[in-house]
Amino acid sequence: MTSAETGRRQDGPARTAAGRGADEAQHAAQNAVQDDYALTPVPDEARYSWFSVAVQRFGQVSSFQQFMVGAVLGYGMTFTDAVIAITVGSVLLEVITILMGVAGVKEGMSTSVLARWSGFGRKGSAAVGMLVALSLAGWFGVQNGVFAQGMHDFAGWAPEWAWAVVGGVVVTVISVHGFSVMAWTAYLTVPAFLLLAGWSVVDVLVGHSLDDLLTGAPPGPALSLAEGTTLVAGAFILGALMSPDMTRFNRRPSDVVKQTLLGVTLGQYLIGLTAVLLGHAARTADIVGIITGSSGLLGTLILVTAIVKINDWNLYSSALATVNSIDVLFGRRVGRRTVTLVIGAAGTVLSAVGMADHFTGFLETIGVLAPPVAGVIIAEYYVVRRYRAGLERARRGTRPPERLPDWLPLSLVCWATGALVGEYLDAGIPAINAVVAAFALYAAVGLTFRHRRNPTARQGPLPDRTA
Repeated sequence: MTSAETGRRQDGPARTAAGRGADEAQHAAQNAVQDDYALTPVPDEARYSWFSVAVQRFGQVSSFQQFMVGAVLGYGMTFTDAVIAITVGSVLLEVITILMGVAGVKEGMSTSVLARWSGFGRKGSAAVGMLVALSLAGWFGVQNGVFAQGMHDFAGWAPEWAWAVVGGVVVTVISVHGFSVMAWTAYLTVPAFLLLAGWSVVDVLVGHSLDDLLTGAPPGPALSLAEGTTLVAGAFILGALMSPDMTRFNRRPSDVVKQTLLGVTLGQYLIGLTAVLLGHAARTADIVGIITGSSGLLGTLILVTAIVKINDWNLYSSALATVNSIDVLFGRRVGRRTVTLVIGAAGTVLSAVGMADHFTGFLETIGVLAPPVAGVIIAEYYVVRRYRAGLERARRGTRPPERLPDWLPLSLVCWATGALVGEYLDAGIPAINAVVAAFALYAAVGLTFRHRRNPTARQGPLPDRTA
């Protein structure tokens, strides 16, 4: 046998192995694209324009929930006090949203994955993921139930459970296809919602004196300024926490700042203050009844567009968080699409049988656990920076750093402390109190340990000891 023949025989297995490796890498890359990079950083070539993300951010903020909050404010507050409550709540939300969103665009990671390197560790991030997944899946079912009720009230020929199935299937299909289809959904539903809502508002406000609405006393039991501000901040705090799920598709931090300032400000003021006027004019906080009752088909279309454009994100973020938790706890990488289908089906069934509404109290209870998560992530990412070195190295590669502690006790203590402060401190705004308490405690203790370990370090992160 010649030396050339021997060389070809020896090279054959190597080429085969190399081919298998290339095929596996290509398959993994295709799965990452289909799963919207659920567990890996979003690469530069997969990012979207500022407008594509901004429309979806505006769609989140200008949701039907914001209409409900505005109507409650209008029913219990003067217009001037409602403006103050919305202003204070919006500014505080914008700060948290921007800080979380900038971390998302820099690292290209969802909130639950980012939490691994932002204070919580591997299994700690799974706990965060389970909290988020349960909360958002529950709200998906609740809002789908609201959709079904509104459609049934308008079109009584079909039972509520049938409309719940229709709404759940539509939103699930949209979410399964991921960010690109959700962007196109927002292009359609956001302008439709604004036009239809504007028409409905004019219809309701005709015959009312604008001066009376702006200066009159609230028609219902009075809400204090603190209570009103709490409503505003609490309604969107979970959306602020989940900002990285969306902003990881942005191209630069300035995009996050622009879309947050425009989206949150316009959404809170345009939708919120409009609903305040509606609450004054209709003398009720039942915004669903106001719109669907006064406008018929028009009101029903508003209900459809409003819920679709927020509920797809509830389901999408719930699936992302679930994928991370399963990966960490069981070492299995499941497809985001599959998880979306399962959660969507479960939420649809619960809303169809009328069970979703019974979870509202439970969801509000566990909602006190969400705000301090943002405080811990912001403190670690921007102040303590213990794991930033590993994240910065990951930006130059294709995968995030792998080795991390399972649990970081400091984050758990700060998480629990923030939740207790938010729940039991009477002064201030509970959601913001929880964020600030968790942030302050984590930053103080984290910086203290950092300087004790390296007294000469005054700037920059600790060396990454997990790599």
